[in-house]
Amino acid sequence: MATVKLILRTQQIDKNAESPLYIRVIKDRKSRFISTGYKFKENQWDEEKQRVRKSFPNSARVNALLSQRVADAEGHVADLERKSKTVSGRRLKEAIKGKSSVNYFNYAYNRLEQMKHGVSYRTYRGYKDCISKFENFIESKDLNFDDMTVSMLKDYNNYCSNVLENSNTTIKHAMTILAKFFKDAIKEDLVDANVYPFDKIQIKKEPGKRMFLNKDQIQAFRDLEVSQNSKAPVIKDMFLFSVYAGGLRLSDVLELQWEHINLKENRITKTIRKTRRFHSFKIGQVAIDILNKYNDEGQEESDFVFPMLENNTPFFENRLYANAEIERCTSLCSLHLKNIGKALKLPFNLSFHLSRHTFATNALNNGMRIEHVSKLMDHSDIGITQIYAKIISQELDDAVDKFVY
Repeated sequence: MATVKLILRTQQIDKNAESPLYIRVIKDRKSRFISTGYKFKENQWDEEKQRVRKSFPNSARVNALLSQRVADAEGHVADLERKSKTVSGRRLKEAIKGKSSVNYFNYAYNRLEQMKHGVSYRTYRGYKDCISKFENFIESKDLNFDDMTVSMLKDYNNYCSNVLENSNTTIKHAMTILAKFFKDAIKEDLVDANVYPFDKIQIKKEPGKRMFLNKDQIQAFRDLEVSQNSKAPVIKDMFLFSVYAGGLRLSDVLELQWEHINLKENRITKTIRKTRRFHSFKIGQVAIDILNKYNDEGQEESDFVFPMLENNTPFFENRLYANAEIERCTSLCSLHLKNIGKALKLPFNLSFHLSRHTFATNALNNGMRIEHVSKLMDHSDIGITQIYAKIISQELDDAVDKFVY
């Protein structure tokens, strides 16, 4: 037997000290909440009598409207329970509201497909993986927005931490993605903003730690012999090229063409794949030497510099093809760099992105101004670059602790 009651949700108090009033339907020990559209201050609502106090303007009229809403809700509940003994709380809620609630997974996946061509493939895959992980936890796609309660999200956090052994940073990122789609639905007026649960969840973010190769490790990387019967030599050159060419991201190194390079001026000029910003910068002699290894007489201006992507393909015309090719090359790079890192006995997993960290920390160590490092790395905000400056400061503090008595 379902019960119907008016509930002032004081945990959702707004800046005017008002809280939303809901109709609560309890069925099989599960609660469903339906907004009445009213908000009251706590001292204006009589919980015991289920009425607005007389001090509230037009209290008699408001109480009459609320009583009618409750009576209608009880009528819907009674009708459905007479028709079916197994009617769910959700079905009762839908009957009272007069329309079906919005399914979270249907909305999120559809919204993601709409975004697909406006974000990078890596971002698209990351968003999709986060939604899929949450779906695996729920073990069903049958989840409406208003079913996503604070307690459910806390259970999900515990699942990510204890079962999947995710770090706090990973969990916080996953929750941010889930919350994004919830906010999008609110903006589209599909979901009541009052049921948004994510602002009640606090996850402490772990301090970020940027790994990088120091000068000795870079030299050991350069001296390491790798198999010539694989792509390992090319991947090794690409990594070093990034270290000495402004920390270019893997996608930009992969799609680098000879038309982007001016060997007379030692300059690269191209549009950065991630930011879509036009970028032009000078590169050093080590990077030039690497380029010269791949500079053949018969090549075309449109040819890729590094032999990872095939020339004369629809790479720049077909986004899906390009994303698949970058994913393939990324996997191959990860495999070989991980093996190189093990061979060098590095105290961390070696990935291509560490070339970017390595460029930044070594440039700052060598005295380059942080504004110049930020410009070379195409950072939108110098605050991003300051993370590397903190690494240098921490290294200095560690050196003092070790050598100054």
